[in-house]
Amino acid sequence: MANAAARPALREAGDSIWGDNAIAKARPQGKLLTAGGLTTHYVEMGEGVPTILIHGGGAGADGWGNWRKCLPLFAKNVRAMAIDMVGFGFSDKPDPANFVYSQDARDEQLTNFIEALDSGPVNIVGNSTGGLTAMGAAIRRPDLVNKIVLMGSAGIETGIIAPLKALTEYDFTPAGMRRIISSLANPAFEVEEALVDYRHKLSIEPGVRAGYSAFMRWIGEQGGLHRPEAFIAQVKVPALVVHGKKDKVVPLASGYRLLELIENSSGYIVPHCGHWAMMEHPEDFTRVTLSFLND
Repeated sequence: MANAAARPALREAGDSIWGDNAIAKARPQGKLLTAGGLTTHYVEMGEGVPTILIHGGGAGADGWGNWRKCLPLFAKNVRAMAIDMVGFGFSDKPDPANFVYSQDARDEQLTNFIEALDSGPVNIVGNSTGGLTAMGAAIRRPDLVNKIVLMGSAGIETGIIAPLKALTEYDFTPAGMRRIISSLANPAFEVEEALVDYRHKLSIEPGVRAGYSAFMRWIGEQGGLHRPEAFIAQVKVPALVVHGKKDKVVPLASGYRLLELIENSSGYIVPHCGHWAMMEHPEDFTRVTLSFLND
């Protein structure tokens, strides 16, 4: 079961690194759950069916920073839990010399987390690599998953297209972080300096930096982040595919292909939206998602 004690932010460096960053100051008390040899940090709000929110794989991502606008909205209907994936945020960051930062590792972490949560079947909402991770858990343990929401989900082979290079070639500078955020959101999205600062400070923590670099190397070796189409077609739980019409990182065609491959799926295309529906249009995204989950 979860350990209710919060992991200090940032435990390796101390609270002083955050200064007056508004995003860090607003972060709720976190919880820890150890399963499968990894300790996962998460923040949660609300009551009801556990609904796990999974961030993407961009530098500096974590559960709170990516889902802070949606968490209070989800919490009105479900028990919303935004987790930090292995190597990100405040979850464990194994030494890459002894740990393979791969998609299988993320799938295994999520599956073990759900099993250890011991709360019955859950819903999973995943953005980008989080969507691919949701599919992995639904295939591994369909008995533990009610429904999944795939938002700008990775999975379909596209190669490492130009917008992805802001992530794969990140140089760990504030300017590099701005490039990442610009590639993820639609052109009209107003970039908060607090978000740049928050994600940059997370990204340069030594354990995070080592894990991220290892994960990006692994993606490069695979020629992108994808699974065979036959693998994706194994998803049998109900799925909602949400995609931004202006997504530059995962092309809209990928969303349509997921709909073709996953037999029990429906879709929602968000206009004026890039890769970050939960950040760019949180009210619309949460409304559609909860309608699907509660139906």
